[in-house]
Amino acid sequence: MYALYKKYSLNFKQASGTSRGVLQTKETYFLIIEQNGKKGIGECGLFRGLSIDDKPDYEEKLHWVCKNINLGKEELLKQTFGFPSIQFGIEQAFSSLESRHPFELFPSDFTNGKDTIPINGLVWMGTFDFMKQQIASKLKSGFTTLKLKIGAIDFESEIELLKFIRTEFSSNEVELRVDANGAFNSEDALEKLKRLSDFDLHSIEQPIKPKQWQQMAVLCEHTPLPIALDEELIGVFSLKEKEQLIKIIKPQYIILKPSLIGGIAGSNEWIKISKDHNVGWWITSALESNIGLNAIAQFTYSLNVSMPQGLGTGSLFTNNFESPLEVNNGELYYNSKLEWKFNL
Repeated sequence: MYALYKKYSLNFKQASGTSRGVLQTKETYFLIIEQNGKKGIGECGLFRGLSIDDKPDYEEKLHWVCKNINLGKEELLKQTFGFPSIQFGIEQAFSSLESRHPFELFPSDFTNGKDTIPINGLVWMGTFDFMKQQIASKLKSGFTTLKLKIGAIDFESEIELLKFIRTEFSSNEVELRVDANGAFNSEDALEKLKRLSDFDLHSIEQPIKPKQWQQMAVLCEHTPLPIALDEELIGVFSLKEKEQLIKIIKPQYIILKPSLIGGIAGSNEWIKISKDHNVGWWITSALESNIGLNAIAQFTYSLNVSMPQGLGTGSLFTNNFESPLEVNNGELYYNSKLEWKFNL
């Protein structure tokens, strides 16, 4: 068995705004294992500025993994503690190598095209008109759940956008989620949540910056709308610390991004703790290529989810890899008639 890794830059079709700035490219890495003529492929979806493993020695650690691939999956996962995106890449690559088809990691009714995964439509930050245009486009495409990135433009303009949607569509027709990416100040966050609750929102993600457990706990206790933790989970690795976070903050939901929290094993730990404490959850991709998105989608389907997941990012890039993944009427499909085209 031997392995190599390759760096790849994904190019956005249009600049995508978040509260952390505007994204034009997204760097990622592919781990490729070969044994007895078979190949296994995994994506190490490093997210610059967000991933806890955005470190100067990232490629050095990937090189070490390739050099020591014969240690096997479990030992490699132990030795890459603190590098969650590499851990997820290792999980994918070994599953891919062992599978009948390198891109069918969790064979199911989803991978054979018989079932779908409900997803939300993502509306990026931008000018009022740009966001309004995206909303109209998503609704026309058949989405009944929208997630709006907020916190970059004037709050009053964001309120106007929500008012615009609710004037046209009730909460029975369109479910609305908002994601602040930690943009609110802890001093006025509760007041903003109260104003947002007028629009019958499903939830708000990460209203204030992470690592403010007590302030977040107060918000979760008094909030008029459900709060979902997102960035708060990044860098929390031990089982003890995960349980402590959930017990102290008591969120209504958590959001799982496998590339940021230690892949499938890390996600399963969070899911178990959440169930033990009656906390809801859903899974979201973190701007991976279709390779990583495919793994996340198949893993998500295996968990028998029913609420819309955040897996609609495959069409964002000009140079993504052709795959059977398709979005239609607010659902993610695996069109088994289409071929994978993975060329590096």
